[in-house]
Amino acid sequence: MDNSMNNRLATVIGGSGFVGRHVVRALARAGWRVRVAVRRPDLAGHLQPLGTVGQIHAVQANVRYPDSVLAACDGADAVVNLVGILHESGRQRFDAVHVFGARIAAQAAAECGASRLVHISTIGADADSAAEYGRTKAAGEAEVRAAYHQATILRPSIVFGPEDAFFNRFASLARISPVLPLIDDGETRFQPVFVGDVAAAVAATLGDAGTSGAEFELGGPEVLNFREIMEFILEATGRKRLLVPVPFGVLRLEALFLQLLPNPILTVDQVRMLEIDNVVSEGARTLQDLGIEPQAIEAIVPDYLERFRRAGQFDRMRPAGDGPNGA
Repeated sequence: MDNSMNNRLATVIGGSGFVGRHVVRALARAGWRVRVAVRRPDLAGHLQPLGTVGQIHAVQANVRYPDSVLAACDGADAVVNLVGILHESGRQRFDAVHVFGARIAAQAAAECGASRLVHISTIGADADSAAEYGRTKAAGEAEVRAAYHQATILRPSIVFGPEDAFFNRFASLARISPVLPLIDDGETRFQPVFVGDVAAAVAATLGDAGTSGAEFELGGPEVLNFREIMEFILEATGRKRLLVPVPFGVLRLEALFLQLLPNPILTVDQVRMLEIDNVVSEGARTLQDLGIEPQAIEAIVPDYLERFRRAGQFDRMRPAGDGPNGA
């Protein structure tokens, strides 16, 4: 722990989610006191053991209610905005969270006199995107810049880690289905980035005043197309499944019905995002510019996909040839 920072306070808005818990841990290890601003602080108790006694505490805040965010940022030296949604549900709309919420977070950071603001966006942020997710992420970045000019913006590709909703989702599907869908021809490219590296990037930017106002695109060391990712998942889980190309038009039609589920596995908007490559732009500042060497999926993903193997973690302990591995 860097004791030079132990009196500095960082407010992490949306810090109880998948990326949030890793960011909270990284900041705690760097010596920050961490105030986690979440809608349900009573459900954020799992974050406290990530730091020392009293180092991490949760407060109530909702980006749809500006006063709550302002109170959560009061006295903070730095603010990190992680709030985002992958699909709309109830009052959680893209405009409300990605645009209005981003503006509120940035305005609160500015009004409270925070010396740093880190805003998490996505590589898919584009004002001309066919997907509302991408358009609202771009609009959110513009709102942040307008309210807090020197904000640092981080744009990760697909984020992987033990609790991710990407590798786990398709591994789960491979366990119960004889086929896996290939989006169109499976050639859409991705650059998956480890959640721990994203968290390290947040801590690194807060510790380096030279990154103020900068933008970084975060990707892993490999660029893989969708087919290669599906093949990797099958190898990691010891499954043999048929990969079936599904045209985007058919996928959009299926998503029309799937998005009606309480927790949809696919929406039309997500299909639109999957139609374009999600990789680091040429010339962009990256993890390496922050002194971080990104970790490959081979080093991380197989360990947490073990549970999807036929015999779980015991599968690799069976003698070769002892029973079918592709069941």
